[in-house]
Amino acid sequence: MTNATLRDDDVLLRRQEGRRRPWLSFGLLAPLAFVIILALATWAPQWFSHFDPEAVDPDAILIAPDSTHWFGTDELGRDLFSRVVYGTSQSLTIGVGATLIASIGGIVLGTIAALAPRVIARPLLRLIDILLAFPEILLALLVIAVLGRGPANTLLAVGLSSVASYARLIRSQVLQVKLSGYVEHAIALGEHPWTIISQHIVPNSIRPLLILATIGVGSSVLSASALSFLGLGVVPPAAEWGALLANGRNFLDIAPWTSLLPATVVAVSVISITLLGRRLQTILATGDVR
Repeated sequence: MTNATLRDDDVLLRRQEGRRRPWLSFGLLAPLAFVIILALATWAPQWFSHFDPEAVDPDAILIAPDSTHWFGTDELGRDLFSRVVYGTSQSLTIGVGATLIASIGGIVLGTIAALAPRVIARPLLRLIDILLAFPEILLALLVIAVLGRGPANTLLAVGLSSVASYARLIRSQVLQVKLSGYVEHAIALGEHPWTIISQHIVPNSIRPLLILATIGVGSSVLSASALSFLGLGVVPPAAEWGALLANGRNFLDIAPWTSLLPATVVAVSVISITLLGRRLQTILATGDVR
């Protein structure tokens, strides 16, 4: 047997092993590791940077990245890496909070649209269809225009703009689950309708929502950053990722790191969260969780 054949067999065995143990694949471990780093940065940002994110240093204005200031400094001499690290908390809080709002709203509206009488369900379904026809960022802009700027309003705007997509998913799942044998058995036993909905239908309909919510956190972070970049979400001097990008764009010609490095962190974070959600979706779909 030639060396080439042995190498090919070894590659095939590694691929088969990766399919048998998907949780050990690089496609899962790499984004998981980065998400863990984000969680630690949210919980204890001082572990990653000893600089005060709000400390102004007139002698360190627009310093390029070096061994002391890993991401350089901004126009006020503030350490940019420290501001990115401390901004993780605000950005992820908005992302997770908005996803939670969208999930709860989607469960309520989706369940009503699937189980309510037609006189209620049809107008609600048409409303969901209309909302789905508009880009989520446009709906978020509309909410911001009504409520105003700020972290809380940004969280609410991003969450409300995503409710329709979650509601559509939940409605389709509820329509499937309500025809299942255990639901028909509960109806035959005379259980109260609210008991059937709360204990049988809803718990068995939200599994796909958990995967969509994991992916949705990344989308929410990106939407919140976009709103802040446009000056409609969190505004400077807050150390939020979108606000950092908006502030740094004024110095792209002389200090490109002020926007490019925070933008890289945003991109890698969103990609990692999305990849993690899709890998979990694959594992749950195959049923292989060994």
